[in-house]
Amino acid sequence: MYYSTPWSPDPRFQPSFRTAINVGYPGTYPYHFQNGHHYIPYAQPSLTSLRNESASIQKSLTISKAEEELNQVFRTLWEQHVAWTRMLIISIAAGLPDEELVTERLLRNPPDMAEVFRRYYGDAVASKFSSLFRDHLVLAAQLVKEAKAGNSQAAAETERKWYANADEIAGFLNSINPNWPKSVLSNMLHEHLRMTKDEAVYRLSKTYKSDIDTYDQIEKQALEMADAFTDGIVKQFPNIF
Repeated sequence: MYYSTPWSPDPRFQPSFRTAINVGYPGTYPYHFQNGHHYIPYAQPSLTSLRNESASIQKSLTISKAEEELNQVFRTLWEQHVAWTRMLIISIAAGLPDEELVTERLLRNPPDMAEVFRRYYGDAVASKFSSLFRDHLVLAAQLVKEAKAGNSQAAAETERKWYANADEIAGFLNSINPNWPKSVLSNMLHEHLRMTKDEAVYRLSKTYKSDIDTYDQIEKQALEMADAFTDGIVKQFPNIF
């Protein structure tokens, strides 16, 4: 696995999340409106399917209320995840007095997301997910602090643990749901880490335009991850949706 020089923007080309996610979840993109209704066409049929099964087109393009509600929950939680991560990066970089309170709010995100998993997989899975996801956030905060302090050696080791944690999350999720391919999950989480690192680097270096532009991409990808999480659960539990 590649680890760049600690806390400088990664100059190498990285495959976009959309490329990775479309391998396992073709057609994934944020939902839109049509005739006053929500549509999330990440389950769009192929052209061949459209020709051969025209009678089911409308059904394929629309989703149930249960699926829409699940997707909205995941989208809200992923939005909160990246938004509060950003606020903590800003607080640490600027030495703001709200750092402890922002950290506390950010660390509510893992148990909040774990509650969604609890509905489908039970207490043990929810607890494991919450622990892994909490580590993801704690390591991110530690990286920003070490980078701010100029401790490159510590940052490099924490970054290694950060990526290892992402791979552990991917493996765990794949173990509970085969509709989440491990390689796809690892790619999307690595992309999330790469962009979050760049966001922190730009904020610490006061390169604010690049910082803001990077967050726009982070937010977009977070919604795509929410759609992928939704899609995996819907495929595993079709009778519920």
